[in-house]
Amino acid sequence: MKLREPMPELTGAVEWLNGEVTRDQLIGEKPTLIHFWSVSCHLCKEAMPQVNQFRDDYKDKLNVLAVHMPRSEDDLDIGDVKKVASEHGITQPIFVDSEHKLTEAFENQYVPAYYVFDKEGKLRHFQAGGSGMKMLEKRVNRVLDETEKAE
Repeated sequence: MKLREPMPELTGAVEWLNGEVTRDQLIGEKPTLIHFWSVSCHLCKEAMPQVNQFRDDYKDKLNVLAVHMPRSEDDLDIGDVKKVASEHGITQPIFVDSEHKLTEAFENQYVPAYYVFDKEGKLRHFQAGGSGMKMLEKRVNRVLDETEKAE
């Protein structure tokens, strides 16, 4: 995905955990952070406390959505996804993308990967990998500041 492109429709999940959301529900009111992760990804698990902190610190100002992107056959076990999500405190909605439908819509190749959309649903920031949470926080805050100024 390129910057300023609109958020793809959230279709193709084999299952939703922690509730289901639509693209229309995420757009219009506040910015959105969508993060891709996988049960077999060590870096994803390491970064999860920071993602959860974002979710909690910005709960009134930011939508947070998790996308489980399997990297191998072993990652397809829904029971495993639920267990790891529970162990790592993922309480936000999880789009289980076992068929890579959303992964393809985002043209995403990485876990962890983070996409920040403004409240109009336009992509404002993308980053991949386990490091750089400070940069992600700066970008999220920039989008949040713009949202507050626009109101």
